Amino acid sequence: MIIDPANFEGFNRVLTGVVVPRPIAFVSSVSASGLINLAPYSFFNAVAYNPPTIVFSSSRHAGDKVKDTLANIEETGEFVVNMVVDEIAEAMNRTAAEYPAEVDEFEIAGLTAVHSLLVQPPRVAESPVNMECRLKQIVPIGEGIHQHGLVIGEIVLMHVRDDIIDGHRINHDRLHPTGRLAGNMYCHTADTFQMVRPAYQPDTERVG
Repeated sequence: MIIDPANFEGFNRVLTGVVVPRPIAFVSSVSASGLINLAPYSFFNAVAYNPPTIVFSSSRHAGDKVKDTLANIEETGEFVVNMVVDEIAEAMNRTAAEYPAEVDEFEIAGLTAVHSLLVQPPRVAESPVNMECRLKQIVPIGEGIHQHGLVIGEIVLMHVRDDIIDGHRINHDRLHPTGRLAGNMYCHTADTFQMVRPAYQPDTERVG
């Protein structure tokens, strides 16, 4: 099958079904007036080491309502990405509804808000990894009701639970990150394997 995204109804389900599994950014933010928001985003990844930079994408609107996360980050320039692991996956899912701005999703999810050190938004205590971030840029994508904002943030401080890190290595057997698939589907990511990256040896390898 050859698919033209512009003419294929439900292309979003195809796209999210093949770009898998995706990590989930559990983003906490605060409005200029002090309202706290917590919401998950699976269009998320790391894009640079130096400066340490992450990106996630949020739709601009949900129906006739402006997305709180995007609005908050535009107002304050700060947010926290809390990694979603299997232990808090169900709690994360409870925050995915479009609640009014005054609703506290920490309370909805039964999660604990704890103070960050360098930014205003709180961290999720139950998440083993929290990345305090400052906004670098928001890139608009699309138009009208379909517009998204690609949020580019620099990590200014990272919190990592002691039992999942050894030196500079993360133990994925203890991290248990949750992967996002399509629709209502998620996956566990504990089934891992290793492949050593090859190095080109000009004295022993021939091209062609």
